[in-house]
Amino acid sequence: MGTTADERGRIYLPKDVRDRYGDRYRIVELPTHVVLLPVDDDPIEGLRDAVGDAFADIDHDDIEGESIATAKAEIDAEIDDRERQTSE
Repeated sequence: MGTTADERGRIYLPKDVRDRYGDRYRIVELPTHVVLLPVDDDPIEGLRDAVGDAFADIDHDDIEGESIATAKAEIDAEIDDRERQTSE
């Protein structure tokens, strides 16, 4: 799927995408592209909905901290990968 920004920088997301992922997104800038990540009103609750009671005994703050650390590690790995590809 492709889209174009209008003169004010807005992009159009089709209704089926909004229905599936919602209306709130986090914009993540990576070295080679931009990613839109859907954001739940309560991201931790969204995670619990997605995985059921797998995290029922884990504290909310622990889940949040581990999620942030994992995302940062993945982004850092992608940046390192892109920098290696550029220098070769």
